Amino acid sequence: MAPTTLLIDKHVRYIQDLGKHTDSLAYHLTAHLRINAVYWGLVALCVMGHPDALDHDDTLAYVMSCWDDDAGAFGAHPGHDAHIHATLSAIQILAIHDALDRVDVPRVTAYILALQQPSGVFAGDAFGETDTRFLYIAVNALALLGQLDRLDKDKTVGYIRQCANFDGGFGSVAGAESHAAQVFVCTAALAILDRLDVVDVPSLGWWLAERQMASGGLNGRPEKLEDVCYSFWVLSSMSILNKMTWIDADKLIEFILSAQDPEGGGISDRPENMVDVFHTQFGVAGLSLLGYPGLQDLDPVYCMPASVIDRMGLRKGWKALPRRPL
Repeated sequence: MAPTTLLIDKHVRYIQDLGKHTDSLAYHLTAHLRINAVYWGLVALCVMGHPDALDHDDTLAYVMSCWDDDAGAFGAHPGHDAHIHATLSAIQILAIHDALDRVDVPRVTAYILALQQPSGVFAGDAFGETDTRFLYIAVNALALLGQLDRLDKDKTVGYIRQCANFDGGFGSVAGAESHAAQVFVCTAALAILDRLDVVDVPSLGWWLAERQMASGGLNGRPEKLEDVCYSFWVLSSMSILNKMTWIDADKLIEFILSAQDPEGGGISDRPENMVDVFHTQFGVAGLSLLGYPGLQDLDPVYCMPASVIDRMGLRKGWKALPRRPL
């Protein structure tokens, strides 16, 4: 029988155990996502009310071991080349721990700004892959570092405009189809830049609402399967646009809870599949935005604990559903 409540204690243990299996093949095959996984796990723990479940000193030491001194930014794992995604995860982890003084801000800022292309989009690293995800990552990271004024905002917003589609959504690059994850990164970047005037709110709101399927779960684009991670990608945008009431919250909560592993903890993409920390984080994030009882608030713009963003004075306009009583 599928779980009907959030199994917080099991999820906390699941996240704590992830770093202990260093002799497994899976651990080494996912090294390119290691610092991202630490961020996903830490945010999930914060939202579940267990911010200290991972050792503070060990976490910070690991983050700093991922520093790529040649590039002036962070890699995904010690010895890995710097990447903008890994760099944001490092910054987010340090911000949660109020340890941004450990960042070489001038060098990291220069690294990020150098990745912006003439069109306004950002590359992920020195090899040049471009995507609106990397644009959002740059905007998010610069905001957290207090360096957003260094960004060419007009050029950045101009590229997002190029990625807007007739249905109100946004694609990964100019001309690409709308996708819920790309909708999030564009919408959240515009929120940070105070340029939500670019968004066709009625069209995008309905496009997002139409992502809900009969199971209650959300998909990323038409004719695709539902997936727990879209509980964040879709809901984050809806909360920024103040359209959270346009979906059936009870059915979505039921879907997310049904994807839990009741024995080992963790959340999967859909019921009966293998769990992972990515879907655990975004499932918990979705539940927080849905007002699930007992959880801490998540800021959907930065995908960070709301208390951290409030402490930093970076909160933008967004509205989650009211927190339900226990």
